[in-house]
Amino acid sequence: MCSSPVTMMCFPRLSRVAVCGGTHGNELSGVYLVRELLKAEKKVKKKKEEEDEEPVSVQLVLSNPRAMQQCRRYVDTDLNRCFTHAALNGSPSDSDPYEMIRSRELNAMLGPKGSPKAMDLVCDLHNTTANMGLCFIAYSDSDWVCLHLFRHLQARQYTQRIPDIPMRYIHFNVARKESYSLDSVGKHGFAMEIGPQPHGVVRSNIYTAMKVGVQHVLEWVHFFNSGTVFEGGLVEVFTMVKHIDYPRDKETHNITAAIHPQLQDRDFCLLRPEDALFQTFSGETLRYKGKEPLYPFFVNECAYYEKGIALSLARKRQVMIPSIRVQTEQEQQANERGFKSEEEE
Repeated sequence: MCSSPVTMMCFPRLSRVAVCGGTHGNELSGVYLVRELLKAEKKVKKKKEEEDEEPVSVQLVLSNPRAMQQCRRYVDTDLNRCFTHAALNGSPSDSDPYEMIRSRELNAMLGPKGSPKAMDLVCDLHNTTANMGLCFIAYSDSDWVCLHLFRHLQARQYTQRIPDIPMRYIHFNVARKESYSLDSVGKHGFAMEIGPQPHGVVRSNIYTAMKVGVQHVLEWVHFFNSGTVFEGGLVEVFTMVKHIDYPRDKETHNITAAIHPQLQDRDFCLLRPEDALFQTFSGETLRYKGKEPLYPFFVNECAYYEKGIALSLARKRQVMIPSIRVQTEQEQQANERGFKSEEEE
């Protein structure tokens, strides 16, 4: 990476991109979209070869085939929690869960994580039962490639080329070694999370939003590699602050309340202190006791009951992103020489 001047950043060409579906086997928009893209792969490759001297290699991956066959989130353990540095580099064992074995296979295919051989960009497709619209979820609020990609999708929405669905950028402030999801294997990566959609079901409007979103991600990559300069500006980012669990019985650990009707389906609507949060099964209203207003998301996500998460809370802020462009051939060579000299040290 280079900068010239401070307000302009340049990055290597994004030559290898992965689009993954079925990391959770019952989140069906990504499953069916990747299957559809695999059918059309030969035509896409031929078209790209005609358009580009150096076509972008798009690898299509069905991440968790066993869970997909059973239409379950996972078989043994959550695959999307198996990509930490420690998990990927641990000693293999015959007793390892299937998803742990699969995560190492995916790391070999798309990574290795943190290496120069890793995919330039990984887009992992997910659905949520929560009313979240289309969200980019990433570990960095300073990955200018991902932030510009998100901004491009927002711009396409304004020109009515994406279905009318709200879009947000969610930042999970987690160190790279501790980043746990499949998208963290790439040099740049994000999850595209779209809902509401029940697990084990595919809804046409959600599938279409995902399909068009992926098309525009690949469109942006083409523009970037072709030398388009993307101007900087402000992007609204939601940084996750904490999770809140359901109220539970101290002895049985069973939940004793549900999300309050005034909060249900109101993801990203500001939650203020003393606002209604839960309604107990006996009818009592439990209120939010936080000290600051925050933005709820993943409200009543079906898959998070087992994780002890009723909803997550985020702060909203504006992030100024710089203008970016692709590196020239000379800059790329200089960058590679710098990388080799760092390795020798």
